[in-house]
Amino acid sequence: MKSVYIHIPFCDNICSYCDFNKFYYNQNLVDEYLNSLKNEIKTFYTGELINTIYIGGGTPSSLTIKQLEKLFNIINIFNKSDDFEFTIECNPENMNVEKINLLKENNVNRVSIGVQSFNKNILKLLNRKHSKNQVIELINNLNDIGINNINIDMMFGINIENIKTLDEDLDIISKLNIKHISYYSLILEENTMLYINKYIEQDEDTNFKHYEYICNKLKELGYNHYEISNFSKKGYKSKHNLTYWNNNEYYGFGCGAHGFINNIRYENTRSLTKYINKEYKLNSEEMTKKINMENEIMLGLRKLSGINKNDFYKKYNIDIYEIFSIKKYINNKTMIDDGNNVYINPKYIYVSNEILVGLLESSE
Repeated sequence: MKSVYIHIPFCDNICSYCDFNKFYYNQNLVDEYLNSLKNEIKTFYTGELINTIYIGGGTPSSLTIKQLEKLFNIINIFNKSDDFEFTIECNPENMNVEKINLLKENNVNRVSIGVQSFNKNILKLLNRKHSKNQVIELINNLNDIGINNINIDMMFGINIENIKTLDEDLDIISKLNIKHISYYSLILEENTMLYINKYIEQDEDTNFKHYEYICNKLKELGYNHYEISNFSKKGYKSKHNLTYWNNNEYYGFGCGAHGFINNIRYENTRSLTKYINKEYKLNSEEMTKKINMENEIMLGLRKLSGINKNDFYKKYNIDIYEIFSIKKYINNKTMIDDGNNVYINPKYIYVSNEILVGLLESSE
């Protein structure tokens, strides 16, 4: 079984921090885009059973009812497993009961809401256009209509936040029926409004303190911290994202999408004009065994459970200890081997990049 990511690059509004492939919504362009998307899927999808579908963006919920219906008709091309996970991203300001009912009718069973914060000053800095009440109303409507597997994307590491603002956000979260939370640190990217406006980043010590505070509070609220930035109630881990972290293959369709199929990693064009003209691929590269093992380390050690040693051996026919200097990190207690899995000591998960760099250098 494989997974599918579909990119919808259109937005009603451009957030100040966003570096994803996106364009302002234009009805005619969306219609042309969906036609090209259908052609891309028909051209490259070879009929495998699909376990997860994730529609991201951009803002998929910026599409009209008619355009969403067209998108769901395209998705009927896929051969889906009986228990497949079907996620769509949305923003609170362009969702309504009619759209939620449409999602339900088309077997969407997981919704990821771009929230970032409930604080109006932080929302203004991030150029988000929703309010706290819109988020709460959307979550209540989703639950009422029967889509109960809800993720919210949250953000920390913002230079005007403090423990009080974090606490207020977490208090609101505690009162809502949310199964999954992704809590990302703000990363300043070039070509974003924050960068252009010379935004000053939060200092690293404060960032770490806030990360620890969030992790501890979410644990108290019954969330399992299973990946660096992801927390779930029991039974609600993101199956789709686990495809990435387990270094498994997946299709990527749409402008700017990435995929990993038949041992080839590829990237689609970020040019909307080229994509609509059916010039899909920007580049592709066949993975060597060495690169696949390095990707396994980079992705797998994002999970707090780490990498299963037997699974690694079955995949690559070699002991993980023979390739990477894991023993060094076990000895200095930044990594743990519990007999089955090797993983980063939870005390050091925040600085996991330093460990990953060291491990990758050791394989050269």
